[in-house]
Amino acid sequence: MATLRFVVALTTNDNDYQIEQAAAAELAAKRLAAKVEILYANNDAVEQSQQILKVIQSSSSADSRPDGIVVEPVGTPLPSAARAAAAAGIGWVILNRDADYITELRKSFKSPVFTISSDHEEIGRIQGQQFAALLPQGGTVLYIQGPAGDAAAGRTRGMLATKPANIQTKLLRGNWTEASAEKAVTAWLRLSTSRNEHIDVVGAQDDSMAAGARKAFEEQPAGPEREKWRNLLYTGCDGLPKTGQMWVRQGILKATVVVPANTGMALEMLVKAIRGGVNPLEKAFTAATSYPSIEALAGKKK
Repeated sequence: MATLRFVVALTTNDNDYQIEQAAAAELAAKRLAAKVEILYANNDAVEQSQQILKVIQSSSSADSRPDGIVVEPVGTPLPSAARAAAAAGIGWVILNRDADYITELRKSFKSPVFTISSDHEEIGRIQGQQFAALLPQGGTVLYIQGPAGDAAAGRTRGMLATKPANIQTKLLRGNWTEASAEKAVTAWLRLSTSRNEHIDVVGAQDDSMAAGARKAFEEQPAGPEREKWRNLLYTGCDGLPKTGQMWVRQGILKATVVVPANTGMALEMLVKAIRGGVNPLEKAFTAATSYPSIEALAGKKK
């Protein structure tokens, strides 16, 4: 039986969740006796598109062609690359993004084509519940979103749907990295209007951005302004064992949302589809959980 080969294209190597995605892919490939190549796009949609098209176009023979490409898109879900891959007989999996072309490609080509996503609205709903547990009397959350796209939009919708009406939110935009959140919060702190704000919780759509936000507040010059922010609570998402969960145990974060990596699941589904000749379901979800539990989080505030 020939060894299957896969390419996993990720957004950046400057984000703990993306690093975990790579590790999960490598672990799954080893378990499945397959080969995997990891590509990083440096958060550049054009670079990612070029990387993937190069993989497809350089696969002039069956021997050099990967059996599947797993992509976490930086920008759009790469419809042209998806069609080129499917036409070349290469499996195509989109992670954490909706793609309206999936149904058509599944009808037109035999190669497996599907999506796997974290349930972003559910992640946001868990964050809204965490805010409610942390602020039973209400308050204000400085909420740091990821870049415009399905993940950030879904998490925001879920959060707004479950947070109580007595909790207000002020939105900033980051780019899924610690540095981007630090920059966004530092810029916000320079605004004259921020001096009059009262913030109770800083909630970020991933743990690295929560860490960057905390760094920005803690690096304010000594004096009344820095003292004002000393008792802020911080929450994030991703909840990886060596970062988010550890930061909660260390008191750096008050809570996180555990979001399982899904590259391993993608490779397992691809192998099953290729070996068995049956296309998987069009869309699969992973399940997120609160860390600590909502009940424990609420208990700590009593």
